Amino acid sequence: MTAGGTAYLGRTGVPVSRLTLGAMNFGEGAPSGTDEAIRIVHAALDAGITVIDTADVYTQGASEELLRTALAGRRDDVFLASKFHGQIGKDPRSSGNSRRWVVRAVEDSLRRLGTDHLDLYQAHRPDPHTDLLETLGVLDDLVRQGKIRYHGTSVFPVEDLVEAQHLARENRLVAPATEQVPYSALIRGIERGTLPVARRFGLGVLTFGPLAAGWLSGAYRQGAPQPATTRSGKIPGRFDVDLARNAPKLAAADALARLAEEHGLTLVQLSVAFALHHPDVSSVIVGPRTVEHLHAYLDAAETVLSDEVLDRIDEIVAPGTTFVERDNGVVLPALTPARLRRPQPTTPLNETGETR
Repeated sequence: MTAGGTAYLGRTGVPVSRLTLGAMNFGEGAPSGTDEAIRIVHAALDAGITVIDTADVYTQGASEELLRTALAGRRDDVFLASKFHGQIGKDPRSSGNSRRWVVRAVEDSLRRLGTDHLDLYQAHRPDPHTDLLETLGVLDDLVRQGKIRYHGTSVFPVEDLVEAQHLARENRLVAPATEQVPYSALIRGIERGTLPVARRFGLGVLTFGPLAAGWLSGAYRQGAPQPATTRSGKIPGRFDVDLARNAPKLAAADALARLAEEHGLTLVQLSVAFALHHPDVSSVIVGPRTVEHLHAYLDAAETVLSDEVLDRIDEIVAPGTTFVERDNGVVLPALTPARLRRPQPTTPLNETGETR
């Protein structure tokens, strides 16, 4: 089994494996134990995966620390990506996209990872309280200082992607080189705007969630009992099969499972191959919890879908469709009740739409 070949990461010219190892499940308290997580990393590298994606907020830094151990002696084999934005610890000042926080966050990530540079440093989410130009400025500084090679964004609105490119050009800054977004046969919203914009500006696109947070694992079938998962316990509204708003999504998941069966495929094979098939996707992030899960992803990466199967997928889930807004990765501030139904406050809003 291999990692599905290589592709270029947008305009960077960097060849990357078609599968990226996501490290969200690594670290103390995460689903994968320490020994199993290290085995996963080594097996992924041995199979040809060259990109590992983590974030400082994943298990509050423990994911990065585990990677330091797992990558001992093999750091130069990896295109290593991390992210900033999420809150570290209990201090709300230890978060966001401000210059003050980013210059500290990158040093903390470098220390935890045991490296002198990151190949890719990403803004994990937009920050409505920080001017985009400020964030671009500090990331430009980090590139010029050699602490990061490239920088990118994750789950940014299309208008912010465009603005970032123009701001960088106008101010002679290093522009974002990548965007990271959810993408699957059930979550296709990025086909409307993000992917065309990425092509226009030469952005590398890293997608995550090819199994749609478990909806395409094969467990979500019409008439079957509610799957018991960690996610369904924490955020039941997104996973409750009895909710009317989830009915279209459940019907589509069931139809995709039947399509896979008709063609002698597992739903995992169909789903990963679908995400890899889009020409504007550079690499698909997978988050195995066991070595066996990794092998299933590697096997799926070798699957080739026919035009007939791809056409059937389009019939089940029309291009550009997302059934639940939150599945796009974030609810945009413009769609929160505070923006839609109340007068604009004179004080800033926090991320829940409340005045502060």
